[in-house]
Amino acid sequence: MNRRTLRIAGIALVVAVAAAPAGAQLQVPGLPLPQAPLPPLPGGQDPLGATLRGASATLAEARKLRVRELLRVERETVEADPDGQPILRRQVGALSPTPEAIARAEAAGFRVLSRDSLEGLGLTLVVFEAPEGMSTRRALKKLRALDPEGSYDFNHLYLGSGEAQAADPPSAAPLPAAPPGTRIGLIDSGVDFTHPVLAGADVVRHGCDGGSFPAPHGTAVASLLVGEGEGFAGLVPGATLYAADVFCGHGGGSLSLLALELDWMAREKVPVVNISLVGAKSVLLTGLVRAMTSRGFLLVAAVGNDGPTAPPLYPASYPGVVGVTGVDGQRRVLPEACRGEQVDFAAAGAGIRAAAVGGGYEEIRGTSFATPIVAGLLARSLNSPEPAAAQAAVDALAATAIDLGNNGVDPSYGKGLVGAGLNPGHRD
Repeated sequence: MNRRTLRIAGIALVVAVAAAPAGAQLQVPGLPLPQAPLPPLPGGQDPLGATLRGASATLAEARKLRVRELLRVERETVEADPDGQPILRRQVGALSPTPEAIARAEAAGFRVLSRDSLEGLGLTLVVFEAPEGMSTRRALKKLRALDPEGSYDFNHLYLGSGEAQAADPPSAAPLPAAPPGTRIGLIDSGVDFTHPVLAGADVVRHGCDGGSFPAPHGTAVASLLVGEGEGFAGLVPGATLYAADVFCGHGGGSLSLLALELDWMAREKVPVVNISLVGAKSVLLTGLVRAMTSRGFLLVAAVGNDGPTAPPLYPASYPGVVGVTGVDGQRRVLPEACRGEQVDFAAAGAGIRAAAVGGGYEEIRGTSFATPIVAGLLARSLNSPEPAAAQAAVDALAATAIDLGNNGVDPSYGKGLVGAGLNPGHRD
């Protein structure tokens, strides 16, 4: 599917509402944390959150601050790639290397840290550890030289940014239940499924070896998808949520974990997957995304909050991925939102209240929280992954999008606003 031909249109729906913005876009997973995870966090909280809460940075600067702080705090296991993006020290990932390539790597002193068969995607992901004394950059260069036809890249880390503030419970008109059999995927941080609006949801969980690590971002996005009750309405109440945690209580996710969860979604044939995560471009992630979209899966991703002049963030910027930006109550694009060809649609991204860990509510803001609006709308019309059906779903949604900004497609609003009039955080 050619992402620049994507068309989306809205089915008017209601979600939880709120007044003023104050929350966050979480920017997350890309590579694996196989043998060198970040320190576990009490209650799944971000170890860098306290630092940022005291800073005067905007959302557009929050991710950069987190990266700098991570490089300082975790210097033993984390370093920067040539573009300044965080990577795990001495780790290189390979997508479907041949047995001969693996043998050559091992003969050169590399050690296989993990080898995962991604049966749903027809791929294999191998993570190598560099020989003692070899830099990560040199390790990548060496492996590419040993296997020029292979796909190798750093083990990037994808981090979160922003914050959320406590808020009163929202009120919203009830949404019609999702069509029978509706399924939607979520790849994010952990979710607090004991929250009143999520406790009754039909959920299939995966990741973290069965452990539970509730976190603010995943909980908020999950509630916007399937939350229901106490005056709260998600986009697809009654749908089955396939929830994958790629953080597992740590300060960042990884590509190998993201790869495992994409494969799980493929094996379970979940047609629409919400990925409110952003990070660096990766040869490995490129292959994973291509494998998903070519099979007719719709990946719906946040374009990010690094600002209007920032370079594209991924996976939203990959061909075939539905990139989502956020607007405020006056239908103006969020000033911190990224711009460019990767923007396919706009949805409410401010003035939203969502479920918080522990049973309360938070005011949130960012393209992360516009993304589940688009994902939820698409999930209502796509029953199974299939390329032609996926294209038809996005075409149908695009047909009802409200054109904003310049006439036609533009880099701020994409094809236009979907879910207008009944968006989360827009109270009449």
